[in-house]
Amino acid sequence: MPIAVVKPLEAPSPATRAVDGPLLASARGGNTAALGRIYELTQHRLRCFARRLVGEEAAAEDLLQDVFARLPRLLGRYRGDAPFEIFLLGVVSRRAWRHLRTAIRRRVLHARFALVDSPPPSTPEWETGRHELAAMLVRALDTLPRRQRLAFVLREVEGFSASEAASIAGVPEATIRTQVFHARRKLQIELGRLGVS
Repeated sequence: MPIAVVKPLEAPSPATRAVDGPLLASARGGNTAALGRIYELTQHRLRCFARRLVGEEAAAEDLLQDVFARLPRLLGRYRGDAPFEIFLLGVVSRRAWRHLRTAIRRRVLHARFALVDSPPPSTPEWETGRHELAAMLVRALDTLPRRQRLAFVLREVEGFSASEAASIAGVPEATIRTQVFHARRKLQIELGRLGVS
């Protein structure tokens, strides 16, 4: 049973990769205009990525605000091994996992203590609704181990190459490929259980 995969809304433009040495040096020196330019160049891609990882617009926005509030300190940790956007995506992914651990625990508690179980919808409109399908995918993604979810989102949703995904996740390329393989299998099973074919 194949899984329908959502591809990125847009390919990364050359502008998103234009955070270069002079801009970084200026931002490291405390130039607020340079910090603002880094925000302008990267915020859209980072916001989309965060939203896909955490599954909620408001949580993604909070996460992004947190990352950019820490940007002056983060600049000191950037070594230049990979493009700056890849470095920031790694920061976003690590912060997203902290959020997800809390959110998943909260969802489990809410489900456990729910007073009324709502019956599954049976109308064709619901089953074909894009929003509901996305919610089921988020629930299915919640069942994946953290590293498999990150690998799947980076490769299949964000469209990064294996080497870029490995750089963001801080693991070897082979590990990314293995995690994506296992994530696909688990998602097929979970989505089948949720009634998505």
